[in-house]
Amino acid sequence: MTVVSLDRYLKICHLRYGPWLKRHHTFICLAFVWVYAAFWATMPLVGWGNYAPEPFGTSCTLDWWLAQATVSGQTFVMAILFFCLVLPAGIIFFSYVMIIFKVKSSSKEISHYDARIRNNHNLEMKLTKVAMLICAGFLIAWIPYAVVSVVSAFGEPDSIPIPVSVIPTLLAKSSAMYNPIIYQLVDLKNSCSSCCRRVMKKQKHFRKSRFYTISGSIKDTAPAKEAHIEM
Repeated sequence: MTVVSLDRYLKICHLRYGPWLKRHHTFICLAFVWVYAAFWATMPLVGWGNYAPEPFGTSCTLDWWLAQATVSGQTFVMAILFFCLVLPAGIIFFSYVMIIFKVKSSSKEISHYDARIRNNHNLEMKLTKVAMLICAGFLIAWIPYAVVSVVSAFGEPDSIPIPVSVIPTLLAKSSAMYNPIIYQLVDLKNSCSSCCRRVMKKQKHFRKSRFYTISGSIKDTAPAKEAHIEM
């Protein structure tokens, strides 16, 4: 999500980077994301932090509950919270705030460009809106889990009842299914808008053709009436 927000920020706020970013840069970013995630996932395996079952015993997670027993556990919890939640969330927030300011300041300027540039800008903005929704869903899903984990790591033992801890866990683990739903909703909205435009266009064409048909009929019947009067 952080890399996506940075990509949107560079392409919207710094237009000179748009043509510079190529396909191989995308693969480099993907490789960095996997290496970054693998680094933090393997740290408990080498002694920095620990893994343990969830309180309800159906899945495995970081050992938040015993982290306060050792300095190593506390430093790992603080490090992973900062580098895997606070820092990415800050970058995401900064990127989209700057995009909003840029769009507001350049809306009049874009209107003077040719159609191709405006279409490219509109496409980038649509992609940015989708990315914003995905990032918002990701943060909404994981922030409650992070709060519960911090309270469990640095608060009193058993300060959070097990039934209460289930809800943030399920919300966080279900975040993977949000993206298809968001894409489907956005696509449905675009499809409905396109369908409405086509219907309105057909209605306008029907009214126009009906107007010309009625006008032609009136013109054709007028000479006939004049001829009947003369007779």
